[in-house]
Amino acid sequence: MKYERFEDLPVWKDPIELAVRADEFMEDQAFRGKASLSDQLERDAVSFSNNIAEGAERGATQELTTSLYNARGSAGEARSMLHLLVRLPTYSYLKSRISNMRSLAESISRQLRGWTDSLQKSDIKGRRYLNEKTRKEFDRQK
Repeated sequence: MKYERFEDLPVWKDPIELAVRADEFMEDQAFRGKASLSDQLERDAVSFSNNIAEGAERGATQELTTSLYNARGSAGEARSMLHLLVRLPTYSYLKSRISNMRSLAESISRQLRGWTDSLQKSDIKGRRYLNEKTRKEFDRQK
């Protein structure tokens, strides 16, 4: 399936879902007075989708790949934060929610890895590099 907009990409929609879950999660009273923990988790969760969107809009495969690696880095940070939270006694009653968010973050990481692997195997440089002739051929193949 071909996607015309980053908003249609499942790998963009999942991080949005994670950010929504994280926002709802951080409304819990356990985060009162723990701004540094909630701020870091929020930044990581939001960074996923923003990196994907930025890379998809750039029009160059190498820039997209770089943005996807940045998104994977944010995924790692989010998972690291979730591993920390599950070990802190303050959040022990939230283990199930933490586990669900961590599973979603892991799924997103796998999707991003698959996408970056396929981009690295591709000889397409991106729409930005197409000339009139190659653009017509690209559009015809689409």
